[in-house]
Amino acid sequence: MKLLNDFVLSFYGLKDGLHKFEYKIDKQFFESFKFDELLDADINVNLDFVKKPTLLELHFENNGMATVPCDISNEPFELPLKGELDLVIKFGEEYNDDNEEVLILPHGDHQINVAQYLYEMIVLSIPSKKIHPGIADGSLKSDILDKLEELSPNNNNETDKIDPRWEGLKKLIIDKNK
Repeated sequence: MKLLNDFVLSFYGLKDGLHKFEYKIDKQFFESFKFDELLDADINVNLDFVKKPTLLELHFENNGMATVPCDISNEPFELPLKGELDLVIKFGEEYNDDNEEVLILPHGDHQINVAQYLYEMIVLSIPSKKIHPGIADGSLKSDILDKLEELSPNNNNETDKIDPRWEGLKKLIIDKNK
């Protein structure tokens, strides 16, 4: 977990005002969270850290590329990722992270590990459905796509014929509406 120690921010010695931090995120970062949906990653994260007398404001922005497998063809492709996250840190009696946008740290804490917030921001910027751009424009050729096309209902001539048992059911619906 040495890698995640690189994301510990000590705000004890910082003066009030804006401080900027930059992080370079790669596949090794995601492996430390046991997240294996990315084949590779090259993501830049900028953190604007505003220290105020009674609270801290953090604004994260990520921008980069991740290599992911297509959900349809399983072909790897480069997926652009972009996202942002705002977090306010207040101080109180005990640690509380129930609110997604406000974190309460106990009085006396002087550092925070932002790795979990970076991880969540980036993972949430990955679309739930990852489709290779070659599928949309028809330029991707693969055996999987050929087999899917072969098995698609549109190519099956038997779907044009209606099972006679369904015809009887249609008649019941029509009789009911009269």
